[in-house]
Amino acid sequence: MKYRKLGKTGLDVSVLSYGASSLGSVFREINQQEGIRTVHYALDKGINYIDVSPYYGLTKAERVLGKALKGIPRDRYILSTKAGRYGEDSFDFSKKRIITSAEESLKRLQTDYIDILLLHDIEFGSYNEVIEEGIPALYQLKEQGKIRYAGVSGLPLSVFERVLQKAEIDVILSYCHYSLNDTSLLHIVPLLEQKNVGIINASPISMGLLNNRPVADWHPADKEMISVCKEAAAYCEEKGENLAKLAIQFSVQNNRIPTTLVSTASERNIAKNIEWIDEPINQELLEQVLKILKPIQNRSWPSGREEWRQ
Repeated sequence: MKYRKLGKTGLDVSVLSYGASSLGSVFREINQQEGIRTVHYALDKGINYIDVSPYYGLTKAERVLGKALKGIPRDRYILSTKAGRYGEDSFDFSKKRIITSAEESLKRLQTDYIDILLLHDIEFGSYNEVIEEGIPALYQLKEQGKIRYAGVSGLPLSVFERVLQKAEIDVILSYCHYSLNDTSLLHIVPLLEQKNVGIINASPISMGLLNNRPVADWHPADKEMISVCKEAAAYCEEKGENLAKLAIQFSVQNNRIPTTLVSTASERNIAKNIEWIDEPINQELLEQVLKILKPIQNRSWPSGREEWRQ
């Protein structure tokens, strides 16, 4: 496993990191022991950064992760969780709620401190509440030693630019913007590097677009995006290759992206992902797949409040 520095935090994070949303049975029903075994396996294989949220499985993911990490030396892993999102349409970025949320997460995760606390999907909160209450709450939690570093997460890249105009943050978590079909995260990397903000990339398979399985009904991508990605998956299958493998290899190989989160509750999948990133990327296949995906390159979908896009 390779490791890279996460911006001003100075943390050495594994290039492939563990997204614990699966522990909340977000994608399929899992039993607790299966989840715990998966976390232990990931740590044993050199993955040292784990991300979770109270939103995943409505606190189930945090509870299972807390049990999995119990008894493991605290310096063996870097832990992030989130605050502000608590249900499909339940958001609260008020100072009081962010602080109580962090305290609740500490109990569920059975730890004395959280390495990174991220405001979760900030585009769904009001700009003023995020800037005037949510971020000051993170600062207060840092001063109290309950968290080490503060950050924000969201889909529209504009939210990071807007926040950085007004506030100091340590880390951002961006998803679906550094993958085979969308590398628009690179547009704001110079700004993030200038401010030494750590970059966490999530969803290298674009929430299931970039694999050979059927795309979930809830996926917000338009029909053309889904169709073109299916074409790319079929091309890979013809060549005896796997589009998800290519996507994960692609995301992990860029030195400017310190870590990429992949979520699974399967030891087998973690083993496979690690095996993939240790292999050299098939450049010829990559070139052909990028050609297929070109008509939808950097296309996304709307998310959150209009005020963040102004």
